[in-house]
Amino acid sequence: MLFKTLNIDTEKEDRIINAATKVFAENGYKRASTNAIVKEAGISKGILFHYFKSKKELYLSLYEHLSDMFAEKIYDRLDMEERDIFEIIRQVSVIKFELFSTYPDLINFLNSVFHESDPDVKDEIDKIRGTLTGSSFSKLFSNIDAGKFREGIDVEKAIQVIYWTFEGFANQQQAKASSMSVADINKEDILAELDSYTELLKKSFYK
Repeated sequence: MLFKTLNIDTEKEDRIINAATKVFAENGYKRASTNAIVKEAGISKGILFHYFKSKKELYLSLYEHLSDMFAEKIYDRLDMEERDIFEIIRQVSVIKFELFSTYPDLINFLNSVFHESDPDVKDEIDKIRGTLTGSSFSKLFSNIDAGKFREGIDVEKAIQVIYWTFEGFANQQQAKASSMSVADINKEDILAELDSYTELLKKSFYK
């Protein structure tokens, strides 16, 4: 990850991250201007391009950096001793809601990346997302209590189906959230819908 390898002082790095997050979130990749980013950050264009070779490199580095930061904040609050897959998924969902309120600019940026279709960055976004998703899957579900599943169930496949279900649900909610403010998101309604899927899947897979 480029941000971790660069020798930028913390204050300057924060200004670049905050400015780029805001400008990319508001404009998308193609329409975002490096002139607007350096103006927002209060730095020269020469300084920005000293650290990043191009707008594309800045954008992808920012996406990877903020995704990692978001994941770390989830893991910091998550009960890593929990072994029930449905409890883990619900915990993650509740933590995400808390982070949405605390870091609205970060969420707006990640939402904008989720919907980004510019061919100049789309393939790289998908590669980064795939790597991050694989890492998260491994970290969250490596110690699931297999004893809760019914006899004859292929536990690995069941976990994959459960993960795909809630990943699709999360993507659906993310798409809805892109057209509204954080304040308009009804946490209780979304959690109630999540719980309804949980009950359905428990009946299918649990004893």
